[in-house]
Amino acid sequence: MKKRLSRLYFYLVLLFLYAPILTLVVLSFNNNKSRAKWGGFSLRWYNELFHNATMMKALWITVSVALIAALISTVIGTVSAIALHKCRPRIRKALLDVTYVPMMNSDIVTGVSLMLLFAFLRIERGFLTLLLSHITFCIPYVILAILPKLYGINMSVYEAALDLGATPFKAYTRILIPEIMPGIISGFLMSITLSIDDFVISFFNTGHGVQNISILVNSSKKVGINPANYALSALMFGAVIIILLIMNFKDSKRSNVQ
Repeated sequence: MKKRLSRLYFYLVLLFLYAPILTLVVLSFNNNKSRAKWGGFSLRWYNELFHNATMMKALWITVSVALIAALISTVIGTVSAIALHKCRPRIRKALLDVTYVPMMNSDIVTGVSLMLLFAFLRIERGFLTLLLSHITFCIPYVILAILPKLYGINMSVYEAALDLGATPFKAYTRILIPEIMPGIISGFLMSITLSIDDFVISFFNTGHGVQNISILVNSSKKVGINPANYALSALMFGAVIIILLIMNFKDSKRSNVQ
């Protein structure tokens, strides 16, 4: 009985989490603009999405900012994690406390702080400030994803490579980086997710004519949600599912090989 209740609770949680997303996907194929009435199956909103210049521009900005911010924050986060791992415990703890401040702060505090910083430096808000703000809040998450991998590896292999004549750079790239690669990939994917999901920090650090999907959807609430947003969200959800399936397939294949 207890096992059945636990399973029922698990299914109810899944239903609570995914029912809104499934509803959104269904509405993306509704020919009727009303959410309360089914007008038949149609690809009307997908067609409108690809012919909507504003939405396609917002999608391009969202994807480009997410990929560039994830790439830069992953490089900086990887180097920072390796440096923190080599620090003394007291110094490492102090630096980690500072590093995790953006994660502990609310988004509005981080967003306003960055906005004031850009205003102080007289940097005009636009694509650059949006990108810099996303890099800023993604770096701590990359460090958090990589550090546990560094704690779990055997550093004697790296030291043996140095003793055998390898340069520090070659030892890092041939020995250390492959060992922490799962953490690097996790940090990269987490950065993409956080960048696409963010609204508050983006809202305070973007300029006129530069808006990502979250800002576009928020601004469209004043005039009513365009059903093309359902189509866009459904495509993004499908892309995430495909990426997860590919990653799980590769992980299972690697486990079978080992």
